[in-house]
Amino acid sequence: MPKPTKGPRLGGGPAHERLMLANLAAALFTHKSIKTTETKAKRLRPVAERLITFAKRGDLAARRRVLAVISDKAVVHELFTEIAPLVAEREGGYTRITKLGFRKGDNASMVQIELVLEPVTPKVKSSKTTAAPKAAPVEETAAPAEETPVEEASTETTAAEAVVAEDATADADAAGESDAETETEKA
Repeated sequence: MPKPTKGPRLGGGPAHERLMLANLAAALFTHKSIKTTETKAKRLRPVAERLITFAKRGDLAARRRVLAVISDKAVVHELFTEIAPLVAEREGGYTRITKLGFRKGDNASMVQIELVLEPVTPKVKSSKTTAAPKAAPVEETAAPAEETPVEEASTETTAAEAVVAEDATADADAAGESDAETETEKA
């Protein structure tokens, strides 16, 4: 026997709460996104994610377990044929809750709960590999600006003169930085 939830039920008794959550899950699978109160959405999330997990299994026993909760065969068919393949690579977190504000009549906190159907982007496991690509584009963006004068100089002059030109620009940059430091010290 399942343990009853603590506190007041969403709609009177536990049977009514189960039916309400089943209807909310059916609406979520049909429309892919629904607007409801925050409390109902938080209670709906584990129910919907469990049903999606069953749909990912895809066998007859899983279909019957879902049909025990959602009695509409069209919704169950849509869950198994359309939604389950879209979330096949995802290991959880099939729903997203976004806060919308407060309802005008009773000031209830309203949210939008939606299915996350975007493809999963693989995460890089090592932090060292993520740091290297971030540093590389910075160097690449700075390098073409310095290479363009070098290429022009190399076409007109020799490579040795180009190296001297690069050293001169580096010295000018260093002198500009020291001027900026002296201006900040004066201020």
